[in-house]
Amino acid sequence: MKLEEVLEIIKRNTSHFFPEGEFIEKYQNYLKTGKPIRIKYGADPSKPDLHLGHYVSLKKLRDLQEIGFEVVIIIGDFTATIGDPTGRSKTRPRLSREEVMQNAKTYINQLSKVLDINKISVRYNSEWLSKLSAYDIVELSSKYTISRMLEREDFKNRINSNEPLFIHEVLYPLFQAYDSVYIDADIEVGGEDQLFNFTLTREIQKQYGKEPQVVLTLPLLIGTDGKLKMSKSYNNYIAFNDEPFDMFGKIMSIGDNLILDYYKLVLYEYNQELENFVNENPRVAKEELAYRIVKIFHGEEIASKVREEFNKVFKYKEIPEDTQVYQLMQEEKLSDILIKTSLVSSKNECRRLLSQNAIKIDNKVVNQDIVINKSVFVRIGKHRFLKIVKL
Repeated sequence: MKLEEVLEIIKRNTSHFFPEGEFIEKYQNYLKTGKPIRIKYGADPSKPDLHLGHYVSLKKLRDLQEIGFEVVIIIGDFTATIGDPTGRSKTRPRLSREEVMQNAKTYINQLSKVLDINKISVRYNSEWLSKLSAYDIVELSSKYTISRMLEREDFKNRINSNEPLFIHEVLYPLFQAYDSVYIDADIEVGGEDQLFNFTLTREIQKQYGKEPQVVLTLPLLIGTDGKLKMSKSYNNYIAFNDEPFDMFGKIMSIGDNLILDYYKLVLYEYNQELENFVNENPRVAKEELAYRIVKIFHGEEIASKVREEFNKVFKYKEIPEDTQVYQLMQEEKLSDILIKTSLVSSKNECRRLLSQNAIKIDNKVVNQDIVINKSVFVRIGKHRFLKIVKL
């Protein structure tokens, strides 16, 4: 592939890409020797879910895979026991080794939803980091100064606000950098909040006599809260493994101001015509967005069925779109469902509400504890709602 075409693919949706000259040298060497360019992507299994925020970077990895670059996924089973301090105003609670490995179990299957799993290398960084001796860690620590480390905005903020900053947190970027040293990374891909870590890594690689990696970062996808980056820590994420209806509903719950960002960063689609469409028909544009994202992870048939079911459930204008959803796996009594979803506290409360004609199903009053075996909308009084969905 011509260099100009490769650069166009790399720069699309990219927030930082440097030094471009070094990349050009790496690519020209690749064309001459056939030695593949090695792309590093790291993910700490702090929770068992990958989410759409990860997808933004993974989609870029897929593009680079298709050019012919070698993708190495680093699962941070060692670094996850520390916790990435990036963007954190407080120290993360530490995870045990057992918790980390339990979380990591599903990662390969989730990665296969985006990447060609047969053409990637998966490494766990405990393979090398757990073997570092005290001497090795002192040697690694000697490669970077505290004054440079404290230039990090989040570290500075902690100190200025008298929040504790622990030594293990300061070591985190060095361990992350050592991953690149160990695997000889040519490029590292990740969210733009990793810019400091990636740039630091270039310095550490040089200190170990390695060729420094090229930095490639992607914009951060804002989560369902509409304020913070999508993150497992903030519990504002849409996971690869979310049930289809839940995924559709979460996307429908995002603010209208985020619709264009999701089209651009997740679907790689942005033009003036789309912007006009979103501005004029945000509800329709969001529904199409939700359909297309569910299609990526669950297929066209399920995406179509979920869209139809979602619209059926929301045909009543008074239903809030952030209404709780209960996925019905088999027929259940109404009272059992309402207790499970915490809409009522007990069967006695449910019986009382039924006797008062306070419960409606699909806008019809019910006064018996009926068995539910299909998708319905439940309303209790004026302010309690539940969508029961059977796909």
